Amino acid sequence: MNVAQPIIIPIWPTGAPGSEDWTHQEQLTPPSAALNIPVVRNVVQPTLTVYLPDPQHATGAAVVVCPGGAYHLLAIEHEGTQVAQWLNQRGIAACVLRYRLIQTAVDDQEFFRQFQETMAERSRIQKLSEQLFPLIIADGKQAVRVTRQHATAWGILPERIGIMGFSAGGAVTTGTVTQYDADSRPNFAAPIYSAPLAFERVPADAPPLFIALAGDDQMAVQSSIPLYSAWQAAGHTAELHIYAKGGHGFGMNTQNLPSDHWIERFGEWLDTLW
Repeated sequence: MNVAQPIIIPIWPTGAPGSEDWTHQEQLTPPSAALNIPVVRNVVQPTLTVYLPDPQHATGAAVVVCPGGAYHLLAIEHEGTQVAQWLNQRGIAACVLRYRLIQTAVDDQEFFRQFQETMAERSRIQKLSEQLFPLIIADGKQAVRVTRQHATAWGILPERIGIMGFSAGGAVTTGTVTQYDADSRPNFAAPIYSAPLAFERVPADAPPLFIALAGDDQMAVQSSIPLYSAWQAAGHTAELHIYAKGGHGFGMNTQNLPSDHWIERFGEWLDTLW
């Protein structure tokens, strides 16, 4: 299958609103003993990295993919590029969103030390993330909006654009799917083991929802079941998969568990929407 080189575009070409005074620089931290995956940090200017499928196999669908990372980093591979590759193989365009993050130390070792301290104190990370919520939800909505604006050029049908997110990226997804306007409404959404995000209401024209998580991930259980129940109570389509095991952050990793196959279930669900 012929897959094009990714396209990288800023979603706020004239500057991201609300963080105009940020001066730090985005960086990639390679795998290490402290963190065994590559991560993106210190995102100031959000971008979409657009992976387009072979036009001969394209379905016209597109997914904005939001990696997670506790609002401090982006797990850019197993919750980003690997997801995009899977989608492309099935004719679906993937737009990996680098949304704004909490500022962290430039030095990798100092970052790891600060990150461990913050993660050990849940009230601290909650306070930091709440300050970021308006910005990252704006990034999620803008990502959908920009994808729709480029639909013709990218071979996408404007009525087949959705958003998917993991952990903190799941909160971006939930914020987008509960706070959209006409231009930024996703046609479907998939918060995967989402971090909590309070929402006031389910929109009257809420799109279909796909949720996947592991039952041994209490944070995701506590955020996902109320979201599913709210969609059901409002009479909207929602599908919920809770695997007995899998933990938090499994993404595209192989653990030899049923949760390894969540993305196949997502693909099957997506096929029912058209």
